[in-house]
Amino acid sequence: MLAPALTVLEGRVRRGLEPELASLRREVDEMRRQTHAVGLLLDGTGRGPHRMPPPGEIDRLVEEVRAVTGSEHARRGVVVAYRTLVALEALGIGRLAGSTPNICGKLAAVPLLSPPNGSILEIGTLYGLFASALVRMVHRAGIEPDLTIVDPLAGSQLQPGTSQPADPTGTPVREDVLRANLALAGGRSALDARIRQGFSGDPQIRAEVSDRAYGVIVVDGDHSEEGVAADLAWVERIAAPGGIVVLDDYGDPAWPGVRAALDAHLASGDSRFALLGRASTSAFLRAR
Repeated sequence: MLAPALTVLEGRVRRGLEPELASLRREVDEMRRQTHAVGLLLDGTGRGPHRMPPPGEIDRLVEEVRAVTGSEHARRGVVVAYRTLVALEALGIGRLAGSTPNICGKLAAVPLLSPPNGSILEIGTLYGLFASALVRMVHRAGIEPDLTIVDPLAGSQLQPGTSQPADPTGTPVREDVLRANLALAGGRSALDARIRQGFSGDPQIRAEVSDRAYGVIVVDGDHSEEGVAADLAWVERIAAPGGIVVLDDYGDPAWPGVRAALDAHLASGDSRFALLGRASTSAFLRAR
C-alpha cells in the first residue's frame, strides 16, 4: 500500500513543480545567451588576454590604486578605466598590450595623482590605444592633454634581445594605425599628437621632444635593464616638478630588467623621483 501511495504523491509533486522548472530552464537559457554575447565582446580571440576579470582581481586592484594615489575615488577610477579599455578595444585597430589589471591600474591612477600639467610623453605605444585611453581619462579629470609619442613603428613590436611572436591581432604597427586609434579619443589633443618615429635612445629624437617639462611620462619602450636605465636617466631631465612617471611591467617576471633598472636608479640616492607605489605590474613615481 505504501509504495503506490508514494508514487502518486511523487507524480503530484512533479506536476506542481513543472511550471517553476520550466521557468528556471528559460532563465538558464537566457543567461547562456547573455554570457555568450559578453564572451564575444570580452574574450581574447584574435587579441591575446581576455577582458573578464574576476571580482577579487578588481577589488585587489582598487586597493592598490588607493594605496598609490591616496584617493577615495579609486574604485570609480578603476571602473571607468575598465569601461574605457573595453570600448577602445571594441572599436580600435589592434589591441592594448598587457593584462586587464595592469592597463586599468595605469589609466585609473594617473588622473587621480593630479599631474601638474597635461603634457604627456609615451615611450613605446604599440597601436596607440593606451595613449588614446589615457587622453580620455586625463580629459575626464579636467586636464587638457598634449600628447607626444616616441616609437619605432617598425611594423611589429620590437624588444632588443628577444624574438617577438607575430601579434595575435595580425595588425601592423604603423603610424596610420596609430593615428586612426588616436582619433577615437576625440578632441584636438589626440588628432594633433606629436609622433616621432624612432627609438627613445636616439639623440635626435631626444632633442626634438625635450622641449617641454612633461606632467606625465609613460616608460614602456626597451624592457632590457640597460634600456630602462637609459630612459629613466633621460626622463629625470624632462619631467616637470610634481610630474608623474609610470614604469610599465615593473615586477613582471617576464621582464626582470625593468625592476632591476628602477631599483638601481632609486638606490643611487640622487634621483628626483620618489616611488609612490605599485599597482598591478606598474610602478608610479613623482618628480620632485
